[in-house]
Amino acid sequence: MTPISYLLKFLEEDAPFGDVTSEAVIPEGTKAKAVIIAKQNGVIAGVEEAKALFEHFGVEVGVRMHDGERVKRGDVILELEGDARSILLVERTALNIMGRMSGIATEVRRLVEKVEAVNPKVRVAGTRKTLLKPIDKRAILIGGGEPHRFALSDAVLIKDNHLALVPLEEAIRRAKAFSVYKVVEVEVESLEDAIKAAKAGADVVMLDNMSPAEIAETIGALKREGLRDRVKIEVSGGITPENIEEYAKLDIDVISLGYLTHSVKNFDVSLEIIGAV
Repeated sequence: MTPISYLLKFLEEDAPFGDVTSEAVIPEGTKAKAVIIAKQNGVIAGVEEAKALFEHFGVEVGVRMHDGERVKRGDVILELEGDARSILLVERTALNIMGRMSGIATEVRRLVEKVEAVNPKVRVAGTRKTLLKPIDKRAILIGGGEPHRFALSDAVLIKDNHLALVPLEEAIRRAKAFSVYKVVEVEVESLEDAIKAAKAGADVVMLDNMSPAEIAETIGALKREGLRDRVKIEVSGGITPENIEEYAKLDIDVISLGYLTHSVKNFDVSLEIIGAV
């Protein structure tokens, strides 16, 4: 689960000096029951995060639907009972987290299922194109995808800006010498550079912004050189829900999409007070 300290930062931003409306309107000590419900169909995520936030403020939480489960419009996800002010204090932060995470998980599950129907060995991955990594990466996992690198410290990914300063083979050599524990991935945009990267010892070759035809040609060349089995092949750039199946048909290992986190559509969830206890 996402650390509670990270989650509390969102709440502190939303209520830096408390919830003045609830404090003004609701008598101190009022107890209430509430539910969080799904307003659409999809894959729910962020349940554990919401539970942790409510429990941090002393609210009792009953979990009806768990992270990763498919929900239908109207399904009750959480049941809440406790101090009414605390429930309302946490409400919007919890819903925002659940909405974002569920939106990501729902879209990841949809694409994973599309890809698996074409080629079960291909994995769907996110990218670092997000500022909300702890919750976004966990949402990708809940949806059945690969989170890719969590941070710059996790693995070596040599990109075009690195190669503008250091030649490809030298960059790989230096990366391999730097650590025996780090995976070395290289982003390339041509058949020639893909072969160079594989020969130089890259663990993963990312074929970036290449068409399915160009990727097929590149993989064919790697096979003729006896290099295909030495590397994992990741494809990225220009891939959408509409064309992802064309890429999945190829002899590749991973499809990564920044779209999963930078263009996520929020999932609709709502908190409803049932009444005072």
